[in-house]
Amino acid sequence: GVPDSEELEKFIWDHLQLGKIIPGFGHAVLRSKDPRYIALYRFGKEVCPDDTVFKIVERLGEVVPPLLKKQGKAKNPYPNIDGISGALLYHFGITELDYYTVMFSTSQILGICAQLIINRALFAPIFRPKSVTTRWVQSYVSDII
Repeated sequence: GVPDSEELEKFIWDHLQLGKIIPGFGHAVLRSKDPRYIALYRFGKEVCPDDTVFKIVERLGEVVPPLLKKQGKAKNPYPNIDGISGALLYHFGITELDYYTVMFSTSQILGICAQLIINRALFAPIFRPKSVTTRWVQSYVSDII
């Protein structure tokens, strides 16, 4: 079942006191909730609100941030996409945990291929934009070729 908030708080706090991290929380760049987490959370609320694993993730999202703030080490105590994606994959039948890394890596291929095309085919340098539109890419490329 779903542990109550007090059980989770004790478990998480003890874990933090041992110097361990809480996977699925924090982000190297973001200093607020990961928008991908928010989108997947909303999706989960629609498709599997009563799923036990989803409920645990939901409870962790309530319990962990205040504890990370109290500890004072985390720059971003909020959940990230890794904190929810596994629960949804599990809900939809992908229960072999070894496949999760494969799924993550496969999703990265689109960005890698786009960079490769821009870099090699169009002789443009590699760049790391936070976000771009198709129109921006067309404009960027037309200035180069």
